[in-house]
Amino acid sequence: MHKGVWCSIATAWIGFKRINTTSGSFITPMFGAELGDGKAVFSLWAPDISEAKLKILGGLEYQMEKKETGWFKLSADGIGERALYFFVVDGKSIPDPASKYQPNGIHGPSALVSPDYPWSDGEWEGLDKEQLVIYEIHTGTFSPEGTFSGIASKLDYLRNLGVTAIELMPVSQFPGSRGWGYDGVYPFAVQNSYGGPTALKSLVDAAHRAHLGVILDVVYNHVGPEANYMQSLGPYFSKKYRSPWGLSFNFDDSGCDEVRRMVLENLQFWIRDFHIDGFRLDAVQAIVDNSPRHILEDIADTVHREGKLVIAESDLNDPRIVNSKELCGYGIDSQWLDDFHHSIHSLLTGERAGYYSDFGSLAHLVKSYQKAFVYDGQYSTFRKKTHGSPVDPQGCRFIVYIQNHDQVGNRGSGDRLSTILDTQGYMLAGAASILSGYIPMLFMGEEYGERNPFYYFSDFSDPQLIEGVREGRRRENSQVNDPQSESTFLASKLSWVQDQSVMSFYRELLKARKVYMGGCHGSRNLTWGEGWFTVAIDELYTIYALFDTPVEIAQAGTLLVASNSSFPEIIGTGRVRIKKGVGVYKISG
Repeated sequence: MHKGVWCSIATAWIGFKRINTTSGSFITPMFGAELGDGKAVFSLWAPDISEAKLKILGGLEYQMEKKETGWFKLSADGIGERALYFFVVDGKSIPDPASKYQPNGIHGPSALVSPDYPWSDGEWEGLDKEQLVIYEIHTGTFSPEGTFSGIASKLDYLRNLGVTAIELMPVSQFPGSRGWGYDGVYPFAVQNSYGGPTALKSLVDAAHRAHLGVILDVVYNHVGPEANYMQSLGPYFSKKYRSPWGLSFNFDDSGCDEVRRMVLENLQFWIRDFHIDGFRLDAVQAIVDNSPRHILEDIADTVHREGKLVIAESDLNDPRIVNSKELCGYGIDSQWLDDFHHSIHSLLTGERAGYYSDFGSLAHLVKSYQKAFVYDGQYSTFRKKTHGSPVDPQGCRFIVYIQNHDQVGNRGSGDRLSTILDTQGYMLAGAASILSGYIPMLFMGEEYGERNPFYYFSDFSDPQLIEGVREGRRRENSQVNDPQSESTFLASKLSWVQDQSVMSFYRELLKARKVYMGGCHGSRNLTWGEGWFTVAIDELYTIYALFDTPVEIAQAGTLLVASNSSFPEIIGTGRVRIKKGVGVYKISG
């Protein structure tokens, strides 16, 4: 019997290509405050609290009625948009944990926000997975303004580059005015220093008009440590597990039904109110769920019902992440492929510290092209155990990159690849990713060789937490720059000083991928030798030379773009001596 019959197939998979659904199958939101039909409805899940009130700043205080399963609810007239409020629980005023906006920061009052917006993206057809090219952005450092409007001003630039979707690092309200966003404490609230909810809607609307999708980075593996008011209200967090970064959501213990509902409503909220096209799930290896049905499967089903995309970050090399439910997987669309990054980074830089100790040979990179996971059941020296399991490497199931916020910012010195490699090596790395046959992702500024660092930075207010973060970064990442200093944040902003040779090369690579490759591919024809390798996919034949070396050519072709002049205009089968770099050819015949 096929093993798929033993798997849960509760909901049929719905592809997201060319689908744009913004309403329809949503359940009525339960968490937080909603405006509609002339009323304001407030909901608070707090089973550990005996009494709750709603306090409107400058207005009245209302007693909330406690319902079954720990819910407090209140429906009231005369409370309009932007009204500021607190919940009073057992005599203490706290913001709404499901606040839609915190205009004065994490400890201030919550604001009532209308879901209405004059959308003009009706002609947006949705993401095309085969043509997906992702551009990762940190809102605060992408532009001088550090806001959503600053991103909007560069949308034409990104479209002309060849990008098809931007991926925003987390925008849920986090402490202070600067941070990476992974210490957010309000899953439904849009960061005030970025411009708030209306500005995010405006960015998404403008992106869709520019034929660009918007993917949102969301964090369901933990909640930040400062202003985490949920923990005093009920069993929001697990008593059995804890992530490396803080309290983990309770997905499988007493009271977990409402916590699971909150996460799924959060995804629906971003799609319904903000027209978000897809999600990147942060560090799913830290999401522990021993329920009969894993929360990741519920997440995939929820997102797919609305025709949207879901991407996972995982370091487990576990095929269940991207396998279909028929194959006992969770049905996640795509996964970040760290093995590809580690292979090419260690190969080109010679670095062998930390997880790079498991990589470094050309054979590792070749295997990642062919099998996705380099470690699919082999012993890992870094982990000191056998790691991973084989996976079907169909192209659109994996996202590859030579840089991202983690791989740059967690270096401590924040140095980008452009400052580590020479220009030929840098162009080679970019081509290897873009023309891999997987989904390519660029980290902001990569396309023109940005040289400013990208550090880890934060803006906490708790002195003990601040010192803990400083010490942790010094100990674990050798970061000398104070993460709390505004100067560290400002030093991480893009300079926009562009290397035009790199910029032109990236544009041509993305054009070649679109015109001659046609999307993702599971089949790649690779040949390789000492210091070189070639990759043939569809009409493209790419030659990579790690140093000056003779290369065995297996195809005839015409040059489209090259990183240096040693690549001949026309190639045929035979041996050609090539200087370090990369050449991309259209296959003849």
